[in-house]
Amino acid sequence: MTRLISSVLAAFSALMISTACAVAQVSDPTAPDAVVEYGGPEPVVIDTANGPVTLTVELAETPEARQRGLMHRESMGADEGMLFDFQEERVVSIWMENTLIGLDIAYIRSDGTIAKIITGAQPMSRRQLYSDVPVLSVLEINSGRAAELGIAPGDVVRHRWFGTAEDTPAAPAETQTDEGGSEPDERDAEGEPSEG
Repeated sequence: MTRLISSVLAAFSALMISTACAVAQVSDPTAPDAVVEYGGPEPVVIDTANGPVTLTVELAETPEARQRGLMHRESMGADEGMLFDFQEERVVSIWMENTLIGLDIAYIRSDGTIAKIITGAQPMSRRQLYSDVPVLSVLEINSGRAAELGIAPGDVVRHRWFGTAEDTPAAPAETQTDEGGSEPDERDAEGEPSEG
């Protein structure tokens, strides 16, 4: 009986260890088969010297999404990217381990201005790429796109995270009344239809 109990306990221990290892693998957001959820996609507009540039970005706003980033992806659309939210302004570093595509990395201050851009970050590198100054966010796009689109330090990124988004509904237009006062223009009283 003691031998049977010992065998059952040993089997149970082995099962627990193998389950713990499986859970550890699945819970690692950097694992190739990990499932990580991102926000978006959402538009981001960058005010460049050549005019506004619109990109469609996924949002890395959870610790798992920030840790995973663009790892293990083989491609990304020309006008796509990923926007990382670090929740507070601080010096950050990015690395390219397990990232298969070259990237341009824009470090963004809390007011939406681009502080620094690293172009052509090397895929699969463990080299730390620092912002050098406190930033709130990072935008990653395909390597070479920053120069092609004219994106440079000092440009303003328009997105709700920075309070710079341009999609805030405008106040209703006003028309003059016969008494010389003003009242809302009824054409705009309902506002713009919301997307849902």
